[in-house]
Parts: sequence; C-alpha cells; structure tokens
Amino acid sequence: APLDIRLFKIALTYTTPQHLNCKAQIIMSDHYRRRSRSRSRDREPHSRSFPSITGSGGMSGGINSIVVAQQAAQDKINRELFVGNTPPGTSEMLLLQFFNAAMRRVKLCAPTASPIVQCRVNAKFAFVECASVLDANNCLNLSGIPFLGSSLKVSRPSKYTGAFVQSKSWQELTGQALPVGIVDPNEEKLNRELFIGNTTPEMTGEMLTDFLGKAMEQVGLAIMPGNPINACRVNGKFAFIELRTVKEAENALNLNNIPYMGAMLRVGRPSKYNGPVTNHGNWEDILAKFMSGELVIPNAGGNAAPAAATNPGFTSKVVELENMLTMKDLESDQEYQEIMEDTKDECSQFGALKSVIIPRTGPGATKIFLEYLTKDDAAKAIAGLAGRTFDGRRVEAVFFSEDKFAARDYA
Repeated sequence: APLDIRLFKIALTYTTPQHLNCKAQIIMSDHYRRRSRSRSRDREPHSRSFPSITGSGGMSGGINSIVVAQQAAQDKINRELFVGNTPPGTSEMLLLQFFNAAMRRVKLCAPTASPIVQCRVNAKFAFVECASVLDANNCLNLSGIPFLGSSLKVSRPSKYTGAFVQSKSWQELTGQALPVGIVDPNEEKLNRELFIGNTTPEMTGEMLTDFLGKAMEQVGLAIMPGNPINACRVNGKFAFIELRTVKEAENALNLNNIPYMGAMLRVGRPSKYNGPVTNHGNWEDILAKFMSGELVIPNAGGNAAPAAATNPGFTSKVVELENMLTMKDLESDQEYQEIMEDTKDECSQFGALKSVIIPRTGPGATKIFLEYLTKDDAAKAIAGLAGRTFDGRRVEAVFFSEDKFAARDYA
C-alpha cells in the first residue's frame, strides 16, 4: 500500500503519540530502505549499514539529555542534607560558615576547604548543599552540634534513596556532652512524652510542670540540674508532658500514683508509643526506697538534706519547711491566719495532718512545721514540697525530730 495510506491506518490503531511516532518511523524507514534497494539492484553489492530508526539527532539524543538531567538531579540530592532544630532568625550565611568551620575543626575536610557550598533556611529547618557526595557523608557527623542554644539535627532529606551511610553524632565524634538544658534532637519526641491522667480542671500546665519536675529533682529521677520537663499540654482530665531526655522520661514513669491537689495522678506512656516496655515502679515504691535509706533526696544546693545526709534511715512524722515565709508575712494577725489556713489546705493533700505550727518569734520564726499522723504521709509531703518555688524562693523540706517538736524546740 502507498506510504500515506499505511501511515493513516496506524494513526487509527495507535492511540498515543509515542506509539504512533514509533510505528510511523519504522514504516518510513522500511519504505525508504526498499526504494534504495530497488535503485541499486544492478549496482555492485557493497556493505550496507542500516539507518537508525531515530536518526542522529532524534529520539536517542533526547533520551540522552533526559538521562543526563536525571543523573544531575540525583547527584544534587545525594549532596544535600536536612538540618533540623535551627533557632529562629538563623541566617543562611551564618549557618554555612558555621558548618564549614566545624568540619575543618574536626578534620572532616581539608584545612582550607569549604565543603558546604549553599544553604537554604526556613522557619525551623534548613537544607545545605555539599560540594561532593563524600562531603555530604562526612557532614552527617555534625548531627547534635550545639548552635545558638539549640542542638542541630543533620540527616538525609526525605527524597534521598541512596545507600545508608554510617555516621556518628557530634558528641561521639568530639567526646563533648550537650550543654545543660539543650535537648538531643536525635531522641524522638514520642520517646520523651508521657501521659498524665486523672488531672482536675484546676491544674494548669505550669502547675503540673512545676510540681512533677520538682518531685523528680527531689527524689533523684532527674539526671541533670534544672526542671526535666520541657513542656506540658493540658486537655480536660488528662495532660501530656515532654521530658528533655529519653532517660528522664523512663524515670518519670515512677511518678505514677503521685498525689496532687487531692487526686492521684496516673503517669504512663501515650497510646501511640510503640517502643520497648520500660520496667518501673510507682510513687509508693519511690517513697519506700527513701524511707529505707536507699534513696537520698537532694536539696536546693544539690547535696543531701541534713537529716538524710547524717542518718539516711532517719524518718519522722514531723516535717520542717524553710524559705516559704518572711518576718513581714507574720506581722499581721489576719495575714498570719490566712497563711495558716492555706498551709493546712495545701499540705493536707499528702496525708492526715495532726497539727501545723508556724512560730512568729524565736529561732524557729518563719519556719513551718507539719505534724502528720504517719511517717509515710510526712515522706509524701517532703517529696511533694521540697524544691518547689514560693514567691521566688526555693522551699526546703526535711524531717524534724519528734522529740524536739514535742518540746517546742524549733531551733
């Protein structure tokens, strides 16, 4: 059939431009090849080279260009890194120069090299482009490096599909620990989050953060100075707290059943947690260890409280509180009665109070003495009150001699 008829027929058969173009080029090539053979039938045979279907500048050239472009795009992905936890206001130039200097410092590149060639900064993260894939692999070792009060997380972007590259954290590479108060970004938030159940509407996030954080500090569940709770979200009858480290989240599970404002708080993992099961006790177990002398409660200075330091097994039904009051607070009779009533209400949540004494004169002035019916209740009060802040002052709570209390010797 004539060439135009044959092309028309395939146009009806093939419904996509790709199929049509490919088939048409095959037919046209075959057509002209036949014409060429007919004209040279009487000529002396010679070696033939069949023409390319696409010709020198056709489809194969386009495919090569696409392949080259894809390779270039993949190479850029392999040279690019994600940088998380960047502090607000971070400039691209500052971050670029900081990374280059850090890599030179730990000899991840030549002394005069600039392995980071470009940086793009967004609100809470950034992307850096390295000069080579090797530089990108080396730069992964900067993860965890302190930067303007934050600890940067360096990792591959989500679109990276290359091979896994073993790397260390900045702390492992340099042997330097994270500064106090900086959270390790490599520790997932879910592993640092705990559920707090049985809360009441009166409990605010600030109150829970202060109470639970101080309780952890006082019984040695915090592994570094300062409140171990970074954030608290309250929602009706429950809340979530975020600890600064995974270890402290594991330790905080021991706060389960801790009494607060007349309620027994439930502390556990959130439902979405799918990590390993953590063995832990309850608040009662912590108090039992304290009363047996296994646990020494630190005071505001970070040392053991006097009674526990000289006699770790010493316990009493009487608790001595300091740094809650000033002499000015005791001048007015009306204010004194209000303080007495507030103290009874607040401290009765730990157990049955037998008496409350607040001397207005003498060596015990400005101190508060709480007499409970049992030593267990007194221990709960110490754990719940020691380390809390009152009018900017850090409260100290220790056991007090029952004999001295009975003799009204408050020195």
